[in-house]
Parts: sequence; structure tokens; C-alpha cells
Amino acid sequence: MNIQEAKEEIKRSVSVYLMKDEYGNYRIPLEKQRPLFMVGAPGIGKTAIMKQIAEELNLSLVSYSMTHHTRQSALGLPYIVHKEYQGQSFDVSMYTLSEILASVYENMEKSGNKEGILFLDEINCVSETLGPSMLQFLQYKTFGNHRLPDGWVVVTAGNPPEFNRSVHEFDVATLDRLKVLNVKPDYKVWKTYAESNHLHPSIQTFLDLHEEDFYVIQTTLEGRSYVTARGWEDLSETLYLYEEKDYPVTETLIGEYIADEEIAADFSAYYDLFVKYRSDYQIPEILKGNVSQEIKERSTKAAFDEKVSVVSLMLSSVMPEISDVMTWNDGLSLLLKQLRKIKAEVQGNPDCDVEGRLQEYSDWMKNEMAKRESSRGLSTESKRIIQLQQSFIHQNLHGFKAENARSGKKQFAVLKKSFDGSVLAMKSEVKHISDELDAMFDYISAYYGDQEMLVAVTQLTASLSSARFLALHPNEAYEKYSESLMLSRRSETLTQRVQELNALNQGSMEI
Repeated sequence: MNIQEAKEEIKRSVSVYLMKDEYGNYRIPLEKQRPLFMVGAPGIGKTAIMKQIAEELNLSLVSYSMTHHTRQSALGLPYIVHKEYQGQSFDVSMYTLSEILASVYENMEKSGNKEGILFLDEINCVSETLGPSMLQFLQYKTFGNHRLPDGWVVVTAGNPPEFNRSVHEFDVATLDRLKVLNVKPDYKVWKTYAESNHLHPSIQTFLDLHEEDFYVIQTTLEGRSYVTARGWEDLSETLYLYEEKDYPVTETLIGEYIADEEIAADFSAYYDLFVKYRSDYQIPEILKGNVSQEIKERSTKAAFDEKVSVVSLMLSSVMPEISDVMTWNDGLSLLLKQLRKIKAEVQGNPDCDVEGRLQEYSDWMKNEMAKRESSRGLSTESKRIIQLQQSFIHQNLHGFKAENARSGKKQFAVLKKSFDGSVLAMKSEVKHISDELDAMFDYISAYYGDQEMLVAVTQLTASLSSARFLALHPNEAYEKYSESLMLSRRSETLTQRVQELNALNQGSMEI
């Protein structure tokens, strides 16, 4: 199975393990809940999907790499206690609470969440002394004298032996206590992820043209070479930051992430060409609808590789703008709910404490962010949505003083004016993006063909933020070309999905 199929299987298994009967008892007792064991090559996203699963299921997540643990840290330290059995005294060995289980309890205390996932990575690399204790834990969910709390599901991961010399193959007795998921690299699945997360367009277009270079692990006479999904993603972030600082992107830099000399050299050459296209084609001007005669002539004569690169360059300019405006939209939608509550209070009492209500909401968001970060981590997008709201509140708390607004009625008037201004600014940005999309489609239609149009439409459809944008702000050209390129059914499915996610946006943005 691919990593997306593994994610869905884990989500289903966790959901089933947490099902309860009418008395609140788990339908499958903890000791009968087989831990899930993902087996797959390094760098394909096993750890990444666990964060996604925890966030989507609203569960806590505690992660540990078992290569870092000794028998003492995992099991706990022994100590002696005095016991009496049938009138005789005995000294008995007990164990302190395992570091791993202690982390679970700490998470429960901080987050207030009593259910979660304990993710144990590199499970098949534990030391020989820890092996028997791990077998006991996988079956009975206990370390030493202490048991994993009810409501916590165990998910594990590891590499096949050919990728890691430290791996110990599990025997049948161990495997028979696990749900084994064999995960294989899959470029098409990763491509969707790359598009949704705006990985550097040079990487996306290079791998579209050289899919065989996506994931390579081999041993040659010169040693072991490897290229992984993790390597491409980490390189993407570095490329963006190097470009921002105007640092040179060298083959040596690329080789630090893409540990295969031939592939690193090929990508380095392609990246240089990609940068040249970015300079030559004046992408900002194309997106304004201004195409010079020189670009028109070059566009009609360009090879397919060059055309695809130009399409990716246009998308790499528009897609971050779309992502930002959707974050803006979500932040304002959440604020709108709070402002409507405040409006109702002001109508009942013109002297109510608007400033206090805003501060309470800001404090609640701060606490919520801390809880979510401690329980499973907080996605970058979720964090930005919270920070956008806090920034709005902070500005208005200062605005009250500047306007000398002391009564609740006057403070709400300042608040409404500020919010309305933000909505207008957002709508202006939406219009700007829509105009850029129109210009992009006009350019591709005039100078390129169906293949290049398919690249543009597919990437806009695959990205969740752009799919949401187009569901909220339909684009005539996008709908026309998605239908003509036989993507209409897929687009309808995505539209239905994003409409479910857009529950925040029901109604207008008016208070």
C-alpha cells in the first residue's frame, strides 16, 4: 500500500479501537487492540502522517524513537519494596514509571485529552535487552508494573532490514500480535502532497519529467546512494530560503539532500534552467495580462519541458497568494462568530465590557494553542489562523485608546469599522488573484496546448487551499478547462469536499 492508504487504514483502526459500548467501556479491550506496525523505507512520510491523523481525529500524540532507549529508560528503574504474603515478609522488585508512559500521563495533564496515540518509531531496532519487554508491551500494553492508560492506541513503525543494519526481524510470535502495514513509495500520492504544500516548483516539474528519480536507494561500487521523499521536501524549504537570501544554489548544496551524484547533478542543471526561465519570462507581467512580443514568439516555439516549467512558475506565484487569502478568510470567519456574540451583548447593554470580551477570547486562543501544541503539535496553517485573530484583537485594543472609545457601544463601532476594512481588503486580494488566474489561463490557451493546460488545472484541483478558493470564488476559465479536460467529475468531488470544510463561511462576512 502507499502512504495515503496506510494513513486511512490507521485512522479507521484507531477509530474502531476507541469505540465504546453503552456503559462507556471500550468495545475492544486494550490488551486485544493489536498495535499497528508500518513497515516502509526511510523518508516516505510515516512520521508525518501520524501528526495528520492525530489532528484530524482530535487526539493527542506522543512520539518516541525506540533507538534512543535502553531497557532502563523504557521499562523504568528497579527498586525494592517490602511485602508480606501469608504471614511471611519478602523484599520485592518493583519498577519506577517508564519514561515513555510518563510522557503519556504528562500529555494528558497538559492537554486535558484522555485519548491519544502512542507512536513508537524504529520499533524493530530496539536493543536485544529491551526486546522481551517490548514484546510484553505490544501484547499487554505494560512496561514493568505500569500499564498504558485506556484510550491510548499504539502505532509503531520501522524500516525493512535492507535499509537499516540495526533492524531485528520480528518472529512470528511478535508479528501475530501486530497489524502489519507494508508501505511502498508512490510518486502520484506524494505529488498530491507536494502540490498541496507548495513544494518548490522546480522540484515538482523535475520529478514530473523524471519520476524514476523520486525515490532511489541503491548500493554501488562508490557506496550507498539514496534519494527520499523527505530529502526532496527538505531541499524545497532550503531552496525557498536560499532564494530569499539571494544565496547561490550549488550542486554541493543539492547533494546534501539528494545523496545520489547523478540525480543531484541532473536536478542542479534543471534548477539552473528553471531559474533562467523565471528571469526570461517576466512571470509577474504575464499574470497582469502583459505579454511582450518577444515572450509571445518564444512561447510558441518553446519545447514541452520549458512550457511546463513556465506553467509551474505561474502557479508558484499564485498558489501562495491563494493559501494566504484562505488563511485570512478562515481567521476572519472565526472572528465573525465572536463579534456577533459581542454585538448581541452590546444591543442588550451599551456599556458592556467589549474590551474585556476581546481579551478573554485572545487568552482562550493562547491557551488553546498551547494545549494543542503540547498534545499533538499544531499545524502551521492552524497557528497562522490563530495569530491572525490575535493580531486583529491587539490592533483594536490599541484602537480603542486612540479613538478614546470607552463605552461598549463606541468600542464595538471601532471594532466593526476595523473588521469591515479587513473584509474589504481581503475581497480586493481575492479579485487580484482571480484576475491573475484569468491571465494565466488566457496565456496558456493562446500559446500552449492541452497538456500544459492539464498541468495547471490538475495542480489547482489537487491543492486543498486552491480547491477551497475556487469553490468559494468560482472561476469561469477554470471550470471551462476542467470540464473540457475531463476533470469535471473529480472537480465536483473536491468541490463537495471543500464545501464541507467551508462550514465557517456560511452566510456573509457582515456582523
